[in-house]
This record gives sequence, structure tokens and C-alpha cells, in this order.
Amino acid sequence: MSAAKLEMTEKLTHRITGEGEPVVLLNGGMMTFGSWEPVAAALRDRFRLLAFDFRGQLLSPGPGPSDLAGHAADVLALLDHVGWESAHLLGTSFGAEVELELAAAAPGRARSLVLVTAMDRVTPEFTAQTRAMRALVAAILAGGDRAPFLDALVDRVYSQEYREREKEQFASRGARVGELPLDWYAGTDRLLTAVADFDLTDRLHAIRAPACVVLSRADRVMEPERSLALAAALRAEVVEHPSSGHAIVAEEPAWLAAVCRDFLERQAELPAERSK
Repeated sequence: MSAAKLEMTEKLTHRITGEGEPVVLLNGGMMTFGSWEPVAAALRDRFRLLAFDFRGQLLSPGPGPSDLAGHAADVLALLDHVGWESAHLLGTSFGAEVELELAAAAPGRARSLVLVTAMDRVTPEFTAQTRAMRALVAAILAGGDRAPFLDALVDRVYSQEYREREKEQFASRGARVGELPLDWYAGTDRLLTAVADFDLTDRLHAIRAPACVVLSRADRVMEPERSLALAAALRAEVVEHPSSGHAIVAEEPAWLAAVCRDFLERQAELPAERSK
């Protein structure tokens, strides 16, 4: 297919761009795959990138699965659809948790893992945040105001410095979010349900691919200490950003692209059998 052609399988809307070793980009929960572009632009001269929306996200309408395993199965079906036996996986937040589930369930499909702002299991704070966000979504689905949801999302996901620097952008983004259909909010609720109480600690031993865990010490969504626990369980490389919020993809795309490119290029030089 054309390198820039948007396609839809039975479940997932996706696009493939670039040339080189295959890399799958796995979105955060409230992303759409276009949000990867500042990072993707710095990778596609070296890698062939498969970007997609999970079911329940903007371009792949729900209803989506209510657990990580169901989303991992969707990604495996997408890999089959595009004819990729295996690929490097690069995910952030929700997408990184799906990436871990996929790599545990089908180790031979993952050549390497880049896990951006991910944890091995939930913390009480994470579960409380998730339930609070679901309550805000429930209010919207019942006909309530959408502004509290956006305000809570921006407050938790982005650093204060970034919020102040991008005030105008957030104002225009708020207007766009306010125009999203109710189906999007329903899909978001199912995405939140899928991570509300996740615990992958008993699954990590099945993962054999080399991994890099990318975290921010200022992350207020994914606890940095649990990211380090994940890295220890996977014997992964660790790269830390000192000040970004949870949304490193948005706040520090050039920095993240450099980290990902360095790791992925080193893995691409290894024999394919290493991750099998």
C-alpha cells in the first residue's frame, strides 16, 4: 500500500510511513496517532512506522475491549493484517501497558520494547485518579459539562511549565475536545476501565525482548518508582527526563525521539533471533 495511505481493518485505523525496520507506535489513552508526528518525523528515515488508533480512540471507534489483553489481541491482528511477523514496539502510557501485555502473550512478535511512562502495576493513587476521571466522563455521558474533564486531564498530564508556555494551545484544544462526539467519551471510559486495576508483575517474566524504560521524575500519573520496578523486572535500560510531565511525547518530542532512535538503532543491528 502507499506509504501515506490511511487504512482501516475490521477494527483499527492505521497508517504506515517510512522505510527500514518495522516499528509500531502505541498511543497513550487519550491520544490519536497524529500526536506521534513530532517524534515520528525524526524516525521514519530509518524505520518503517505503523501508527494506529486503539478501538475507542478518535479514528477507530469503539466499543473497545475492557482489558489490556483485548487491546493486545487487536494489535496482533493488525500486525497480521499488514504482514509483519515481528516489530519493535514503542508505546507510551496506556499503549506501553498494552505493549507489555502483547510481548508477554506473544514474545516472538516483539523485537524490542521502548516503554515511555509505564508501570508494572497500579498504585493506589493511580487507581483513584482513574476512578475520578471515569466519574467526570460519566457526568459528560449523562449530559453534563465537559470542561471539568479537560481541566483535570491537563492538570495531571502536563507539567506546570508546559501548561504556562502553551496556554493558547490548550485553549484551542479545549474547544476541539468540547466538540468531540459522545462516542469518544464512551470509548475513553472503556480505555480507563482497561487500566484501572492492571497488574502485570506476574506476566513480565515471559518477556524476552530487550527493553528501554523512559520515565520522568515529575510524572504525576505513572509513579516513577514503579517505572523503575518495571525496568528492574525486565533488566531494561532506563532513561530519565528530569522535569517533563506525563506527556513526554508532547512536551519533549525532540528529546524522546533522540532516546528512541539511539535505542532502536542499536537493537536493529542485532540478529533478529535475539528477541525470539
